[in-house]
Amino acid sequence: MSYIYDVFKIISFLKNLGGIAMLDVKFPKIGIRPTIDGRRKGVRESLEEQTMNMAKSVAKLLHDNLKYPDGSPVETVIADTTIGGVHEAAMAKEKFDREGICGTITVTPCWCYGTETMDMTKDIPHAIWGFNGTERPGAVYLAAVLAAHTQKGIPAFGIYGKEVQEADDKSIPGDVTEKILRFAKGALATGLMRNKAYLSIGNVAMGIGGSTVDPDFFQDYLGMRNEYVDMTEIVRRWDEGIYDEVEFKKAKAWAKDHMKIGPDVYNAGKPIQFDDAAKEEQFDNCLKMIIIARDLMEGNQRLAEMNFKEEAEGHFAIAAGFQGQRQWTDHFPNGDVMEAMLNSQFDWNGKRAPHIFATENDSLNGASMLFNYLLTNTPQIFADVRTYWSPESVERVTGTKLTGLAANGFLHLSNSGAQTLDATGAEKIDGQPAMKPFWDLTDEEVQANLDQTDWVPANVEYFRGGGFSSHYLTKGGPKGMPVTMTRINLVKGVGPVLQLAEGYAIDLPENVFDAINKRTDPGWPSTFFAPTLTGHGAFKSVYDVMNNWGANHGAISYGHIGADVLTLASILRIPVNMHNVPEDKIFRPRAWASIGTENLEAADFNACKIFGPLYQ
Repeated sequence: MSYIYDVFKIISFLKNLGGIAMLDVKFPKIGIRPTIDGRRKGVRESLEEQTMNMAKSVAKLLHDNLKYPDGSPVETVIADTTIGGVHEAAMAKEKFDREGICGTITVTPCWCYGTETMDMTKDIPHAIWGFNGTERPGAVYLAAVLAAHTQKGIPAFGIYGKEVQEADDKSIPGDVTEKILRFAKGALATGLMRNKAYLSIGNVAMGIGGSTVDPDFFQDYLGMRNEYVDMTEIVRRWDEGIYDEVEFKKAKAWAKDHMKIGPDVYNAGKPIQFDDAAKEEQFDNCLKMIIIARDLMEGNQRLAEMNFKEEAEGHFAIAAGFQGQRQWTDHFPNGDVMEAMLNSQFDWNGKRAPHIFATENDSLNGASMLFNYLLTNTPQIFADVRTYWSPESVERVTGTKLTGLAANGFLHLSNSGAQTLDATGAEKIDGQPAMKPFWDLTDEEVQANLDQTDWVPANVEYFRGGGFSSHYLTKGGPKGMPVTMTRINLVKGVGPVLQLAEGYAIDLPENVFDAINKRTDPGWPSTFFAPTLTGHGAFKSVYDVMNNWGANHGAISYGHIGADVLTLASILRIPVNMHNVPEDKIFRPRAWASIGTENLEAADFNACKIFGPLYQ
């Protein structure tokens, strides 16, 4: 299991490595703050049970519906008492500080004293649920305390049900449930990222801007640090045996049975040729790269037992990237096997959580993958946003008129074999292609993903050092697989800006796929993406989506998760310049409405600029 998911064991191990002093690390929790009218001798006493029950109902909602990356239920911490004033607010904060809170949800059915009961912590997100009932003015408190948050520069999310409830109604309405869960997902994502690292293995790949790693972005916006390792560290660990030889032999035996080597579709007649012995050595080195990169990210107790205690620590990395091209790939086998297997949810050790691992060290796409992953617990596709195919071009090239989800054209998403193997479409939810959390995978689905993938010898014109690329086709099924493509870009003078597109991974007629595949790289995986169009802005057409996409890469997640991404971006104060999420699903702090209600995109940019990065 990856370090992201088994952090407790890893930290316990590291604490015992020759006197290494490290803090115990646990998954972050959501703090729940039941606030109340502080007036005694009748008012407060009449509200105690109802207010505390609201807190308990929110705790149960989160426990029953959200999971940590290891599959365990999300934990909450409720203040010891209802909060009727400053002293009790301070007591709650002290408890939350001890418990590792990453966000708070305040609940109340009544009027409370806003600035006396609010949480003043600036670097975690806050939400407030004001009960919609006529007996007590919970909505009045909600409006007052949200105004106080805005006035003090501590943005908070307001949650207020559309329908009036009875005073003794203990249920949480559907619209309130949706907002509580959306907020909690974003808060947990911020907490899981905080104080972790992005590990750069190498540096800038082929002049790609995203692999020019910006530490200010990671530090100020994500609360993360950056770690750097030269690619020669992999060679050192090869040469000096700084990897588990027993595990490598296990990996090699498993790969022989489960990783099919495909035909060499590229290299006939090329000046560089590798014989079978050379290819076998390259594949062995690719397997070692998987083990070494994982050890660099998370550490490995086995290395300490081999007297490599420093190397055993790892870099506490929740995400990483590998430069590869060209300084590595001109001489050594490419990183595609390493990247694809790390991003997948299974290997020779069985089912496990995916690592977030970016091709070409594109740290901005790595961060986009990380956002998607922490919101969904599902593996991510890393791909080039490679080609826009119009219906007219398809018909001209193939003679076939596109219909259904493909009728308006599509984007061809493909990279050199580094994306998760979970994206074959072999995993199913309700009989439809999906990408599921690792704890929901069946052994049959794991095997089906492997059966639908072969490993094609690398194109030596691109990769002079050889290697292998994963090769499969994402199957969307009759209804298409719902996916969301995201990307963070850095804009000079603005900072990070996020864009996203919801849509579907689709199937193409066989003759269309064959024609398109032969015009690009037939040995790489392919996903065909039809974004959902809105008729305006960047979503007037599929061409406009392609034309407004800010970089050459995209991070593609299972499901239509755009609304969750928007909420997380607002928590981190990253504006969104392009999305196709319905307006009624957009959930941002109430302060955004004070900056504009008509042009929501402009209000988002201005709010993020005014309030600044979460950790600045």
